[in-house]
Amino acid sequence: MMTRCIALSVLAAALTAGAANAADTAEPTIRDTPLEVADTAPAPTLPEFGADKPIDLAKVFAEGPTVLVVLRGYPGYQCPLCSRQVGEYIQAAAKLREAGAQVVLVYPGGVSNLAERAEEFLAEKKLPEPLTMVLDPEYALTDAYGLRWDAPNETAYPSTYIIGPDRKATFAVVSKSHGGRVPVAKVLKELQKAE
Repeated sequence: MMTRCIALSVLAAALTAGAANAADTAEPTIRDTPLEVADTAPAPTLPEFGADKPIDLAKVFAEGPTVLVVLRGYPGYQCPLCSRQVGEYIQAAAKLREAGAQVVLVYPGGVSNLAERAEEFLAEKKLPEPLTMVLDPEYALTDAYGLRWDAPNETAYPSTYIIGPDRKATFAVVSKSHGGRVPVAKVLKELQKAE
């Protein structure tokens, strides 16, 4: 009987230690503050806009520097500043490709027809390589990066990150207003620094 109690105690201690270690390595689901430089970037799998496949951001990040642009998505209307920002990225696509970067545009929103809203947002725009747009319908990325703008008619703080292949953020700018967007020229300079 004593041997059985000792064995059960050892097993319980091992399971408790294992659970604690697993909790330490789990990615946060909701951050209270925005992701900062040197933080490890969460990498949820999100639906790619216009495709029938999900995008595993961990794989995208591993392929090289990734510019992650979190848009306001659909807070009840299409954001004109987001539209202008995406237009700048489209115009700079060749330079971004030359810099070896991938660009992931994140379109968040809690509406059931988010894909339709994203299509409306892009209108006639085509996303050339290296640009991809993902949808964040349940705010998985928005919450994991601490970017949820919890106010009426808001979704996410507009943000720009550069994530290295080690999943560390090497550049981070989070706007606390509708403006404050990072010009693509600044992103290109930051990418050159990382080379």
